[in-house]
Amino acid sequence: MLFMKELSLYIHIPFCESKCFYCDFLSFDNKSDSIEGYINSLCAHIISSRKVLDSVQVNTIFIGGGTPSILSAEQLKKLLYCLHENINMNYVKEFTIESNPNSLTLDKIKVMRDYKIDRVSIGLQAWQDELLRKLGRVHTQKDFLFAYNNLKNEGFDNINTDLMFSLPDQTLEMVEETLYNVSTLDIKHISFYGLTLEKDTRFMELCDRGILNLPGEQLDRDMYHLVCDYLTNKGYNQYEISNYAKNGYECKHNLIYWDAKEYLGLGLGSHSYYNEERYHNTKNIDIYNKEVFNNNIVKYNIEKIDAKAKYEEFMFLGLRKTKGISISNFKEVFGVDIKDIYQNPINELIDKGLIAYQGEYIHLTKFGTDVSNKVLLEFLL
Repeated sequence: MLFMKELSLYIHIPFCESKCFYCDFLSFDNKSDSIEGYINSLCAHIISSRKVLDSVQVNTIFIGGGTPSILSAEQLKKLLYCLHENINMNYVKEFTIESNPNSLTLDKIKVMRDYKIDRVSIGLQAWQDELLRKLGRVHTQKDFLFAYNNLKNEGFDNINTDLMFSLPDQTLEMVEETLYNVSTLDIKHISFYGLTLEKDTRFMELCDRGILNLPGEQLDRDMYHLVCDYLTNKGYNQYEISNYAKNGYECKHNLIYWDAKEYLGLGLGSHSYYNEERYHNTKNIDIYNKEVFNNNIVKYNIEKIDAKAKYEEFMFLGLRKTKGISISNFKEVFGVDIKDIYQNPINELIDKGLIAYQGEYIHLTKFGTDVSNKVLLEFLL
């Protein structure tokens, strides 16, 4: 049997009903009249990528945003039909779509089921409606439960929910209430991220004006440790700094990124790592539609990935996993011993109690996880 390169596929839907106050993702909340034309362009992009898609084994597909569930049932069906027509779905081990509770309607859920989506991520963010309003979310706790129950009733078992801590005016008790209510549901995967202030967002504007009441550094760490301990005690495996899963439900697509494996991005602004290159598609929707129409998809900001960059990404991404980095896998991938490249930073970080050995793995300690960004920078050559 001829060996085929394995590849993951990311597809971007850049539309939202409303822009959340913390969000700096490539998304629009005022272009609903552009959705139909964009889906047509995206399908044409998929078809024009057939040469690549025919030459690889697509193992995971992730439709993200933006808000993919903002598509109508017919628009979603058009996109999914196009994917099935142009990809050998027999190799796909995981097919994920992101959604918001208020737009995840029953008719769309049925389309997802019919077209073999097997993993749905619901953006909840917090249990309390008062916090949801402060985040600029357009859904309520009731909307989330309604969407979740519809998914379960339609046979979806692999469900993720996205949550956030260190939010404005959020207390430790609020985090615990969120954990309690979510963990009592049959949710197999939980992503729990700390808020990061990004430029050109509503929250950054409020912060600059001194009217954003954020938890202090100690409370931020208390929230993170509560999340880790609580979910571990509930039977979730923390397999990455911000991700927790019941046994066998780790996100295969995200592991592709953390294992520094290849992926292809389709759609506006999507990033790719393919054939030793990193690049992204245009972020301008009018230019994107024109490029697709002319069958001339331009690669922007092409970066050739040399040995140095590969070492760095292997370490930088791999240490995000709680299991850490396999010493033998490093040698298998690169043909050199990890100590020949990183002996000094490894020794220094071990002495500081920031990383440790466990068998043939190197991983962040609890202390190292708290200052992970600083630790990971030590592996940039």
